[in-house]
Amino acid sequence: MEPKLIFWPVLAQVALTIFMFIRIAIVKAKSLEAGDVDLSRRALHPDAWPDYVLQVTNNVRNQFEMPVLFYVIALGLWALGEVNVATLALAWIYVASRLAHAYIHTGSNIVKYRLMMFKLSTVALVGLFAFAVKAML
Repeated sequence: MEPKLIFWPVLAQVALTIFMFIRIAIVKAKSLEAGDVDLSRRALHPDAWPDYVLQVTNNVRNQFEMPVLFYVIALGLWALGEVNVATLALAWIYVASRLAHAYIHTGSNIVKYRLMMFKLSTVALVGLFAFAVKAML
């Protein structure tokens, strides 16, 4: 298997992050246009923005939490020559569940479903971590 294939899910995760940055710019512009923002507090106080902006803002912040570990582990798996069907499948499961998490988080925001996707992505990440540890032994 081509080791570089691990970078497709990495690029997909990066694309999700870029998309969320674009989305936050759009929702912030709409909220400013609608007059839904406390202009005197917007620079330093998240509560100056309406909830629909905070949903997207919180999701953007999420893209720099656990996904950072995903990037490091994916790079490690590539460097260790441990890209195989299992690690590639786990990487795609991770990204798909993060995509679903972002969709739920910025849409219906039903915590029950968001938590399911978070748990699935965590299990996939732990699996990738286990493969990386195994490759180091």
